[in-house]
Amino acid sequence: MNAENVKSQMRKGTLEYCILLLLKKEPAYTSDIIQKLQEAKLIVVEGTLYPLLTRLKNSGFLSYQWIESSQGPPRKYYQLTEMGVAFLGELETSWQELNNTINHIRNI
Repeated sequence: MNAENVKSQMRKGTLEYCILLLLKKEPAYTSDIIQKLQEAKLIVVEGTLYPLLTRLKNSGFLSYQWIESSQGPPRKYYQLTEMGVAFLGELETSWQELNNTINHIRNI
């Protein structure tokens, strides 16, 4: 078993949650999302992020709006919908439960 593969799967499993957490604070442009994830040491490329944002939008958790940019064409800014806020709440509960479980096992 390769530790890098396991770490990669762990990152993939938390990516949606991290994106929703970022968008809870404020609407964001794709490159801003990537930058914030990279600042948190969660490296993501556009080829991974775009399909994930599309899937979250198609599920009703995100919407977007086009905003004019002074640096070129309009930019698509993603934001949470009401369904997205509710879904994030479910993920936050699941994350807390998982975190509690891991901490419990760690301290046995």
